[in-house]
Amino acid sequence: MFHVEHSLRPHIPHPHSATLIVTAMADFLPSTPPTEATSSKPSSKTIAVVNQKGGVGKTTTAINLAAALALDGINTLLIDVDPQANTTGGLGLPRDEARISVYDVMLGHNTAAEAILPTEIKNLSLLPGSKNMIGANLELVTAERREFRLREALEPIRKDYDFILLDCPPALDLLTLNSLVASDGLLVPMQAEYFALEGISELMSKLDRVAAAFNPELKLEGVLLTMFDDRTILSQQVRANLQEFFSDKLFTTVIPRNIRLAEAPSHGKPCVVYDPRSRGAEAYFDLAHELLQRNGLRTALRPRKRLIVDPIPPPRDIISTPEPKKKSRIWPFGG
Repeated sequence: MFHVEHSLRPHIPHPHSATLIVTAMADFLPSTPPTEATSSKPSSKTIAVVNQKGGVGKTTTAINLAAALALDGINTLLIDVDPQANTTGGLGLPRDEARISVYDVMLGHNTAAEAILPTEIKNLSLLPGSKNMIGANLELVTAERREFRLREALEPIRKDYDFILLDCPPALDLLTLNSLVASDGLLVPMQAEYFALEGISELMSKLDRVAAAFNPELKLEGVLLTMFDDRTILSQQVRANLQEFFSDKLFTTVIPRNIRLAEAPSHGKPCVVYDPRSRGAEAYFDLAHELLQRNGLRTALRPRKRLIVDPIPPPRDIISTPEPKKKSRIWPFGG
């Protein structure tokens, strides 16, 4: 175990506890060093976007990273494993319980190919979620090979996509376990806060146990700082500690707080489509580029708008009352 003294300055709440938590996380990192990126293109890469703590930007990251990859010409599949189905709604699809979803795929009622839907973005497909997923945790308890249901369902379609991203629920339950078993890598969004450090230590422990028991190929793809405020000392110091222990596993890209990221879901669009020039969208484009670099992929620079199937409709005209014509002022007297 690594030992670090005074890694957090005294004015941070609970400095010694935070240091011990970050130190403990280092023990759960994969023991094998990351391999260097090669020029050959891998057949497929499946990444679970996961953190058992809610409100850290998992769904926002899954939607916008998948869209940014697709806009960069990468054939991408986004899977909504969260019973809240926010990823499905965030791409403009209604939450329809009668529609084939991940629930039907995991229970064996339908194949993944039958459930996959196209989106308005070329190269981006969606395997939608539904509220029925709440019951899957109970229905799969007594099922055979319950941990491998999602992995086996995705096996026939893996070759059709370059990247498969899974948006996991904010819990370490059977749905998340299926996502981890089905994945090659783990992307962990987290805020630069003390409580986030506590949660990620538990998640790293889970990763270690799942890899040992079910999926030896499972690795930590990277840790992503979201809702980052570079004006605070706490954010800077948490980032420095994570950089020290995770090294190159911490993404250099950080996702800032941005109002456009919050507005985009209400329009049923990823932020990278809703407002590509916003700070949030630019950050996710940078994240996609960094992820491609880590995996040895080289693509053209951001061919965004030409890859959108349906053009974004122009904003509605603001109805305003026409100004009355001004009467010409005439001097009332002659001369």
